[in-house]
Amino acid sequence: CEDCGKSLIGECKLHGPLIRAKDRVIPSRARLTLPHYLTLRVLELRAGNQQILGVFAKKVIQKRTQFGPYVGQLSTKLTCYDESRLVLQVLKDGGKYFLDTPNEDCGNWMMFVRLARNQEEQTLVAYQHCGEVYFTTVKPIEPHTELKVWYAADYAKFMEASAVFIKEESDVSPLPPVAKEPIDPWICSSCGSTFATFALLESHQCIHKDRL
Repeated sequence: CEDCGKSLIGECKLHGPLIRAKDRVIPSRARLTLPHYLTLRVLELRAGNQQILGVFAKKVIQKRTQFGPYVGQLSTKLTCYDESRLVLQVLKDGGKYFLDTPNEDCGNWMMFVRLARNQEEQTLVAYQHCGEVYFTTVKPIEPHTELKVWYAADYAKFMEASAVFIKEESDVSPLPPVAKEPIDPWICSSCGSTFATFALLESHQCIHKDRL
Protein backbone atom coordinates (compact mmCIF):
# COMPACT_ATOMS: atom_id res chain seq x y z
CA CYS A 1 0.00 0.00 0.00
CA GLU A 2 1.55 3.28 -1.12
CA ASP A 3 -0.40 5.24 1.51
CA CYS A 4 0.97 3.41 4.55
CA GLY A 5 4.18 2.13 2.91
CA LYS A 6 3.56 -1.51 3.74
CA SER A 7 3.72 -4.69 1.69
CA LEU A 8 0.52 -6.59 2.46
CA ILE A 9 -1.03 -9.92 1.62
CA GLY A 10 -4.45 -8.93 0.28
CA GLU A 11 -6.11 -5.54 0.66
CA CYS A 12 -5.08 -2.85 3.11
CA LYS A 13 -7.35 -2.85 6.17
CA LEU A 14 -6.82 0.86 6.64
CA HIS A 15 -7.11 2.19 3.08
CA GLY A 16 -9.14 -0.60 1.47
CA PRO A 17 -8.71 -2.47 -1.83
CA LEU A 18 -7.20 -1.13 -5.02
CA ILE A 19 -9.47 0.04 -7.81
CA ARG A 20 -8.98 -2.53 -10.54
CA ALA A 21 -9.00 -1.35 -14.15
CA LYS A 22 -9.71 -4.01 -16.76
CA ASP A 23 -8.12 -4.15 -20.20
CA ARG A 24 -10.37 -3.42 -23.15
CA VAL A 25 -11.77 -6.59 -24.72
CA ILE A 26 -10.20 -7.12 -28.16
CA PRO A 27 -12.53 -8.77 -30.71
CA SER A 28 -11.30 -11.98 -32.31
CA ARG A 29 -9.95 -12.07 -35.85
CA ALA A 30 -13.17 -13.71 -37.07
CA ARG A 31 -15.37 -10.97 -35.59
CA LEU A 32 -13.17 -8.18 -36.95
CA THR A 33 -13.61 -9.50 -40.52
CA LEU A 34 -17.44 -9.27 -40.38
CA PRO A 35 -18.72 -6.94 -43.16
CA HIS A 36 -20.49 -3.82 -41.88
CA TYR A 37 -23.87 -4.90 -43.27
CA LEU A 38 -23.81 -8.20 -41.36
CA THR A 39 -24.14 -8.78 -37.63
CA LEU A 40 -23.75 -11.64 -35.17
CA ARG A 41 -26.72 -12.68 -33.08
CA VAL A 42 -26.68 -14.91 -30.01
CA LEU A 43 -29.09 -17.78 -30.72
CA GLU A 44 -28.39 -19.97 -27.73
CA LEU A 45 -26.35 -19.94 -24.54
CA ARG A 46 -25.00 -23.37 -23.59
CA ALA A 47 -23.19 -24.69 -20.52
CA GLY A 48 -19.99 -22.89 -19.68
CA ASN A 49 -21.36 -19.63 -21.17
CA GLN A 50 -20.74 -20.96 -24.69
CA GLN A 51 -22.52 -18.78 -27.22
CA ILE A 52 -24.14 -20.26 -30.33
CA LEU A 53 -24.03 -17.49 -32.93
CA GLY A 54 -25.71 -16.86 -36.26
CA VAL A 55 -24.90 -14.34 -39.01
CA PHE A 56 -27.76 -12.00 -39.92
CA ALA A 57 -28.22 -9.35 -42.63
CA LYS A 58 -28.60 -5.72 -41.55
CA LYS A 59 -29.71 -4.59 -45.02
CA VAL A 60 -30.82 -6.22 -48.28
CA ILE A 61 -28.05 -8.33 -49.83
CA GLN A 62 -28.41 -8.92 -53.55
CA LYS A 63 -28.48 -12.33 -55.22
CA ARG A 64 -25.10 -13.49 -56.61
CA THR A 65 -23.12 -11.66 -53.89
CA GLN A 66 -19.88 -13.57 -53.27
CA PHE A 67 -18.19 -13.87 -49.88
CA GLY A 68 -14.78 -15.30 -49.21
CA PRO A 69 -12.52 -17.02 -49.38
CA TYR A 70 -13.21 -18.99 -46.22
CA VAL A 71 -10.26 -18.76 -43.83
CA GLY A 72 -9.15 -21.84 -41.92
CA GLN A 73 -6.15 -23.99 -41.14
CA LEU A 74 -5.34 -26.76 -43.61
CA SER A 75 -5.49 -30.03 -41.71
CA THR A 76 -5.73 -33.73 -42.50
CA LYS A 77 -7.91 -34.14 -39.41
CA LEU A 78 -10.81 -32.02 -38.22
CA THR A 79 -10.08 -30.92 -34.65
CA CYS A 80 -13.19 -28.78 -34.15
CA TYR A 81 -16.57 -30.19 -35.19
CA ASP A 82 -19.91 -28.41 -34.83
CA GLU A 83 -23.00 -30.14 -36.17
CA SER A 84 -24.59 -26.77 -36.99
CA ARG A 85 -21.71 -25.75 -39.34
CA LEU A 86 -20.61 -27.11 -42.69
CA VAL A 87 -17.57 -29.36 -42.88
CA LEU A 88 -15.34 -27.88 -45.59
CA GLN A 89 -12.46 -29.43 -47.51
CA VAL A 90 -10.24 -28.26 -50.34
CA LEU A 91 -7.95 -29.90 -52.86
CA LYS A 92 -4.38 -28.63 -52.50
CA ASP A 93 -1.34 -30.08 -54.32
CA GLY A 94 -3.21 -33.29 -55.01
CA GLY A 95 -4.24 -33.75 -51.35
CA LYS A 96 -7.62 -33.29 -49.69
CA TYR A 97 -7.51 -31.07 -46.58
CA PHE A 98 -10.03 -29.84 -44.04
CA LEU A 99 -10.47 -26.12 -43.42
CA ASP A 100 -10.19 -26.31 -39.64
CA THR A 101 -11.16 -23.44 -37.31
CA PRO A 102 -10.40 -24.54 -33.73
CA ASN A 103 -10.91 -20.97 -32.46
CA GLU A 104 -12.04 -17.53 -33.66
CA ASP A 105 -8.48 -16.33 -34.32
CA CYS A 106 -7.92 -19.09 -36.90
CA GLY A 107 -10.76 -18.14 -39.23
CA ASN A 108 -12.89 -15.31 -40.57
CA TRP A 109 -16.56 -14.47 -40.01
CA MET A 110 -17.70 -17.23 -42.39
CA MET A 111 -17.01 -19.78 -39.65
CA PHE A 112 -20.14 -18.49 -37.87
CA VAL A 113 -22.50 -19.23 -40.80
CA ARG A 114 -24.77 -22.15 -39.94
CA LEU A 115 -25.84 -24.88 -42.36
CA ALA A 116 -29.24 -24.82 -44.03
CA ARG A 117 -31.59 -27.68 -43.12
CA ASN A 118 -33.58 -27.38 -46.37
CA GLN A 119 -33.82 -25.37 -49.58
CA GLU A 120 -36.36 -22.94 -48.14
CA GLU A 121 -33.99 -21.54 -45.52
CA GLN A 122 -30.83 -21.78 -47.66
CA THR A 123 -29.49 -18.36 -48.65
CA LEU A 124 -25.89 -19.26 -49.57
CA VAL A 125 -24.15 -21.92 -51.62
CA ALA A 126 -20.61 -23.11 -50.82
CA TYR A 127 -18.21 -24.09 -53.59
CA GLN A 128 -14.52 -24.56 -54.27
CA HIS A 129 -12.57 -22.39 -56.71
CA CYS A 130 -8.79 -22.46 -57.21
CA GLY A 131 -8.23 -24.25 -53.92
CA GLU A 132 -10.40 -21.84 -51.92
CA VAL A 133 -13.99 -22.05 -50.62
CA TYR A 134 -16.47 -19.23 -51.30
CA PHE A 135 -20.08 -18.57 -50.32
CA THR A 136 -22.46 -16.94 -52.82
CA THR A 137 -26.03 -15.81 -52.23
CA VAL A 138 -28.66 -17.81 -54.12
CA LYS A 139 -31.47 -15.31 -53.47
CA PRO A 140 -31.88 -11.75 -52.19
CA ILE A 141 -31.47 -11.71 -48.40
CA GLU A 142 -33.79 -9.43 -46.47
CA PRO A 143 -32.78 -7.56 -43.29
CA HIS A 144 -32.94 -9.66 -40.07
CA THR A 145 -32.63 -12.87 -42.13
CA GLU A 146 -30.01 -15.39 -41.10
CA LEU A 147 -27.40 -16.41 -43.66
CA LYS A 148 -27.45 -20.20 -44.05
CA VAL A 149 -25.36 -22.30 -46.40
CA TRP A 150 -25.21 -25.67 -48.13
CA TYR A 151 -22.93 -27.24 -50.74
CA ALA A 152 -23.18 -26.50 -54.46
CA ALA A 153 -23.92 -29.60 -56.56
CA ASP A 154 -20.32 -30.21 -57.71
CA TYR A 155 -18.90 -29.42 -54.28
CA ALA A 156 -21.41 -31.80 -52.68
CA LYS A 157 -19.98 -34.62 -54.82
CA PHE A 158 -16.45 -33.65 -53.75
CA MET A 159 -17.58 -33.67 -50.10
CA GLU A 160 -19.51 -36.92 -50.67
CA ALA A 161 -22.70 -35.26 -49.45
CA SER A 162 -26.19 -34.86 -50.89
CA ALA A 163 -26.85 -31.86 -53.10
CA VAL A 164 -29.77 -30.86 -50.87
CA PHE A 165 -29.75 -31.39 -47.12
CA ILE A 166 -33.15 -32.04 -45.53
CA LYS A 167 -33.46 -33.17 -41.92
CA GLU A 168 -36.26 -35.42 -40.79
CA GLU A 169 -39.02 -33.48 -39.03
CA SER A 170 -38.25 -35.31 -35.77
CA ASP A 171 -34.68 -33.98 -35.88
CA VAL A 172 -35.62 -30.39 -36.65
CA SER A 173 -35.66 -28.06 -33.68
CA PRO A 174 -37.68 -24.84 -34.05
CA LEU A 175 -35.63 -21.72 -34.76
CA PRO A 176 -36.36 -18.16 -33.65
CA PRO A 177 -38.32 -16.11 -36.23
CA VAL A 178 -35.98 -14.26 -38.56
CA ALA A 179 -38.35 -12.07 -40.59
CA LYS A 180 -39.35 -10.00 -37.54
CA GLU A 181 -37.35 -7.99 -35.04
CA PRO A 182 -35.51 -10.70 -33.08
CA ILE A 183 -36.38 -11.30 -29.46
CA ASP A 184 -32.93 -12.61 -28.60
CA PRO A 185 -30.20 -9.99 -28.17
CA TRP A 186 -28.14 -8.58 -31.02
CA ILE A 187 -24.39 -8.81 -30.43
CA CYS A 188 -21.83 -6.09 -31.25
CA SER A 189 -19.05 -7.60 -33.37
CA SER A 190 -16.55 -5.04 -31.99
CA CYS A 191 -16.91 -5.49 -28.24
CA GLY A 192 -19.35 -8.36 -27.71
CA SER A 193 -22.03 -6.26 -25.96
CA THR A 194 -25.63 -7.43 -26.51
CA PHE A 195 -28.75 -5.36 -27.23
CA ALA A 196 -32.47 -6.14 -27.26
CA THR A 197 -33.13 -4.51 -30.64
CA PHE A 198 -31.22 -3.86 -33.85
CA ALA A 199 -31.85 -0.11 -33.46
CA LEU A 200 -30.02 -0.10 -30.12
CA LEU A 201 -27.13 -2.03 -31.67
CA GLU A 202 -26.80 0.49 -34.52
CA SER A 203 -26.82 3.37 -32.02
CA HIS A 204 -24.12 1.63 -29.97
CA GLN A 205 -21.95 0.97 -33.04
CA CYS A 206 -21.93 4.71 -33.79
CA ILE A 207 -19.88 5.13 -30.60
CA HIS A 208 -17.17 2.80 -32.00
CA LYS A 209 -17.14 4.77 -35.26
CA ASP A 210 -16.80 8.08 -33.38
CA ARG A 211 -13.87 6.70 -31.34
CA LEU A 212 -12.13 5.54 -34.52
